[in-house]
Amino acid sequence: MAARNRLPPWHQELQLSNGRRVLIRPIRPEDAEPLRAAFPLLQPEEVRQRFLHAMSELPVAMAERLTRPDPKTEFALVAAEPLPPGEALVGAVARAAINPGTRDAEFAILVSHYLTNMGLGRHLMRRLVRWAKGRRLERIYGDVLDHNHPMISLAESLDFKRQPLPDQPSLVRMVLQLRPAH
Repeated sequence: MAARNRLPPWHQELQLSNGRRVLIRPIRPEDAEPLRAAFPLLQPEEVRQRFLHAMSELPVAMAERLTRPDPKTEFALVAAEPLPPGEALVGAVARAAINPGTRDAEFAILVSHYLTNMGLGRHLMRRLVRWAKGRRLERIYGDVLDHNHPMISLAESLDFKRQPLPDQPSLVRMVLQLRPAH
């Protein structure tokens, strides 16, 4: 009987609905250049929905920062080709960061239009929620452009609730209460 290859923690091979296989894994510093290389493949609206403003390229410093999360307060996953980091094209990024002095984490997810509508965003969001619960956080939330209906629908389908942001009417905060606030 052949030994099963066990993947490291937070690694998972996933077959998308179109049959394509991706590797979900924690982001690594070697992903900085593939992220920068893939950035021009994103549509302007995808960039705006994730970063809340237009950007034509991912600056080196931002790529370096994104690929080096602080393990005490941040968690980031990528969906990439099943190749070694630095060689694999990254098609999605999901991250959560604990707000200093709180039991809340803010999430952000970006899935390339090449991989949308295949269940990847849902899978990544569930992984972020699992991480937040494991950290015994009270809430996880994300600020979403009010016209980003796919993200709002995804969050609502996972029991996130809308909270208006009166000082930012073009945004809605999607909040999942993980445990009672103290």
